[in-house]
Amino acid sequence: MKKVIFITGISSGFGKETAGILAEQGHTVYGTVRKDSGSDNNVHYLKMDLTDIDSIKKAVLTVLEKEGRIDVLINNAGMHTGGPIETTPAEYAKLQMDTNFSGMFQLTREVLPVMRKQGGGTIINFSSIGGLMGLPFQPFYSASKFAIEGFSEALRIEVKQFNIKIVLINPGDFHTSNSANRRNYLAPTGTGNPYNDQFLKSMEVIEKDEAAGWEPVVLARKIVRIVECKNPRQRYIIASFEQKLAVVLKYILPGKWFMKILADHYKIT
Repeated sequence: MKKVIFITGISSGFGKETAGILAEQGHTVYGTVRKDSGSDNNVHYLKMDLTDIDSIKKAVLTVLEKEGRIDVLINNAGMHTGGPIETTPAEYAKLQMDTNFSGMFQLTREVLPVMRKQGGGTIINFSSIGGLMGLPFQPFYSASKFAIEGFSEALRIEVKQFNIKIVLINPGDFHTSNSANRRNYLAPTGTGNPYNDQFLKSMEVIEKDEAAGWEPVVLARKIVRIVECKNPRQRYIIASFEQKLAVVLKYILPGKWFMKILADHYKIT
């Protein structure tokens, strides 16, 4: 059965690959971008900014006027900050939370009445491995993903009566533009910053892991299968064996033991 799909953040990475494959499969796909608009490979582009509630309302209304329904919402769009908690500018932290969590929440709230009235739907929320464990020098990114975790778990119970399914996606490291985009929102550091040496060592590990990650199309193909699945699971961890193992260890080891493993990985002494 072909579906009407609304997916955020299709200018690059996961969103671009997923939107393209879904359209190739015959689904009607509407994807959001912040700066450009147009169409490509049967994907309908919508200009929308997750920090602007009016643009969110307008995008949803556009889809409803043209299609009359939204079967699947994929909350993919997000941003990355990096740096020590103590020295990250407050405006960077706010933008991180406004984009990754508050914007996602506002869009979901606009779509929920639509899905209720049509008798059901599926909402796919992108969390992260960083939503299951706090990542050093990516604290506000992890905080935004932890928020998505709790929000999704609560929402899943609330909307069960309306046949609306909530799916969480936890990607590990993928080779996307995350590293480059994060550099736009790095906390100022330098020789006078007490975290500087450790921060540089850890960021080197973070960016090396991302550069060696899987290609976005791997995740995109998985998302397509989830969209077309009649009864999807509540959560999909799409990551390397080592990263999946880290998630398991987080929940079975004493906290101090797991912290040591994580600190060693990020070269924190």
